[in-house]
Amino acid sequence: MKTGEFLQKHKLSEGDLVSLITKDQAIMEGLIVPSANPEVLTLKLKNGYNAGISLENISQARKIGEGKSVGKPPVKETQKDSGKPTIAILHTGGTIASRVDYNTGAVYASFNESDLLTMFPELSQKVNIISEHLSNMWSDDIRSGHYSRMAKAVEKYSQKGVAGIIIGHGTDTMAYTSAALAFMLENPPIPVLLVGAQRSSDRGSSDAAMNLDCAVEFILNSGFAGVGICMHYSTADGKCAILPACKTRKMHSSRRDAFKPVNDSPIALVDYSTKKIEFLKQDFERKDSGKKLVVKDKLEEKVAILKIHTNMIPEQFSFFEKNKYKGLVIEGTGLGHTPGFVPDDMALKNRGIIEAIESLAKSGCIIVMATQCLFGRVQMHVYDKGVRLQKAGVIPGEDMLPETAFVKLAWLLGNFPKEKAKELIGKNLRGEITERTLEESFKLPE
Repeated sequence: MKTGEFLQKHKLSEGDLVSLITKDQAIMEGLIVPSANPEVLTLKLKNGYNAGISLENISQARKIGEGKSVGKPPVKETQKDSGKPTIAILHTGGTIASRVDYNTGAVYASFNESDLLTMFPELSQKVNIISEHLSNMWSDDIRSGHYSRMAKAVEKYSQKGVAGIIIGHGTDTMAYTSAALAFMLENPPIPVLLVGAQRSSDRGSSDAAMNLDCAVEFILNSGFAGVGICMHYSTADGKCAILPACKTRKMHSSRRDAFKPVNDSPIALVDYSTKKIEFLKQDFERKDSGKKLVVKDKLEEKVAILKIHTNMIPEQFSFFEKNKYKGLVIEGTGLGHTPGFVPDDMALKNRGIIEAIESLAKSGCIIVMATQCLFGRVQMHVYDKGVRLQKAGVIPGEDMLPETAFVKLAWLLGNFPKEKAKELIGKNLRGEITERTLEESFKLPE
């Protein structure tokens, strides 16, 4: 039986609120939304998530109500107020400005300022909004050209004299984008904050409005200039954290406080209720209308990350030489190691790995070592394997996050000669490397 036949048989339609009993006597309630699989009934549950139930596993189904369409709210036109500052909001996708219509399962994304102020009317009390739709995509589909598009849009609105720029972004690769923009935007005179949402705007637990509101408050009242991320500081609706662009990682797949600084601290906290801004760091750039923004937006495409694991073979490294890669970040174990030694007969396949790395380095590829431990830093002089890898041409990446090292290496190779890129990869340019890793920086989500 297909979904259409099932709905007809039970006198149901998409958008109906139904109660199901499965063959193992589980009871499920939710709104029927379109399903990609014709043999699966998809429900939108009360918690906002979707659940798919195989039709053959449903023993009873009955309608208990009709769904309420959320959809796109009616747009209210707003007037610009010359007495208020202006913020530009650039949209790249994600859930920050989206609502779900439970009758269709479709997401309505609001990309112009009227839509945005209708969804978040409190913003109109503080600022004028100008808005531009750069793209509407899953953040893991972003490529280097999209980073360049964002950087050029930042340059355009910065020249127009806006107080700051917010980039609405999907959370999954937001940290890559923040690092890319931090390197591309040299000497920024205003704040550029990436803002996302872990929960869509139609859900009671959505973090979209608070993240956006705190970002606006920080832009208006902090004096900060540069690139950062604004997301929930904890799971509660208390404060948002302004996080460093090159030292932040998404540490949880769904929690609202998923973003955490690694080997660093938040720049500041913004209290959602009181609007108070508490700075935790003082070493940041300040707003300065006299600054001249320089955009260096080229990225080398032939750069990759390779995660180290057990059971590797030399061909996994020689692949990058055969395909003429110009840069490789190795996400090594511990203090910065790879397989390559042969302690016994069972490890014979390790033979040739370090030689393959050495050959890759001699081919002209810049190889940088980061650690998959994340907290702490690479120390390649402690053990003989680290020393051997350095002799093979691997450059220690200090305490750079692997994804930051990847973006930085691509940016250096896109904008500087190879030898200059090699010189700069281990130097702190945008706060991506800390001089000394402190023990108290090791803080995982509670």
